[in-house]
Amino acid sequence: MTEARVLDPKSAAPQEPPKQRRNLDLRLTGLLGVLVVLCVVGYATRPDSFLTEANISTMLRLAAAIGVVSVGMTFVIISGGIDLSVGSIVALSGVWMTTVATQSYGPVVMVLCALLVGLGCGLVNGVLISYGKIVPFIATLAMYASAKGLAERLSGRRTQVVTETGFSTFFRGDILGVPVLIWMLAAVFAVGWVLLNRTTFGRRTFAVGGNAEAARLAGIDVRRHTALVYGIAGLCCGIAALMVVARTTSGASTNGMFYELDAIAAVVIGGTLLSGGRGSLIGTLIGVLIFTVVGNIFTQNNLDTDIQNIAKGVIIIAAVLLQRTTARRRGTRAT
Repeated sequence: MTEARVLDPKSAAPQEPPKQRRNLDLRLTGLLGVLVVLCVVGYATRPDSFLTEANISTMLRLAAAIGVVSVGMTFVIISGGIDLSVGSIVALSGVWMTTVATQSYGPVVMVLCALLVGLGCGLVNGVLISYGKIVPFIATLAMYASAKGLAERLSGRRTQVVTETGFSTFFRGDILGVPVLIWMLAAVFAVGWVLLNRTTFGRRTFAVGGNAEAARLAGIDVRRHTALVYGIAGLCCGIAALMVVARTTSGASTNGMFYELDAIAAVVIGGTLLSGGRGSLIGTLIGVLIFTVVGNIFTQNNLDTDIQNIAKGVIIIAAVLLQRTTARRRGTRAT
């Protein structure tokens, strides 16, 4: 007998069985354990600086932008897609908002520009994939190249310094003693969690990723939904561009480099299936923190970045192998 998944006619989305929820809780507990172990290692190697307020604040600020991108990537991967263009969209959004012409209109226009550019690029990806029936890998790879080239064209491959003091003052400031960038990450994560776990849109995202044809037969407009999911990912890239520009006080075509790899890695580490249909934003957030702590440990101990990249690769492979092993065991038990 195979394990049945009950279809809720109101949401047109499969309800997750209690066993899968328990498995998710166990995975999240395991991830938290890994994060705690890494923190212990960091403290053991650098007891004088690792757990200081300044270092913790630095780690969270560094995690903020990639964390926001990873929220959007979680939606995309749960829906059964992939987005290789997020890094280039961050770069394009950052460059566009820091041009002299844009800055002359003030900080509000700068913010709107970044958000609209990110949203627009994401919707282009979504339309090409859902209505143009282009494979997500190819469509987002094309956007990766196009957005990167346009960012270089706009900036002349030069770094554009932020001269608008109002923008820098706000986004580099604190609210209640907590940096604005961390508040932004918390807000995006909270909105994303509610959207994914407490709304029909989120349930339909899981349904489309689990079985797009079944979702279509259940009455879901799969094409429109897919376009909107990629739009969300693009909007997250626009928000991340704001954060990167605020942190570096500049816009450059090199901003967001390798964000697509880091975001996918964080999502996979967090337990989201690359095949779609199952995932967790909490797991993604823990995955982002794990990679941030690993990077900080290497930096604190003056270790080469190439060793850090090797460690990231090993972690990714281990996570994927663990996913496959778990899926096989679950399939064996269900038969």
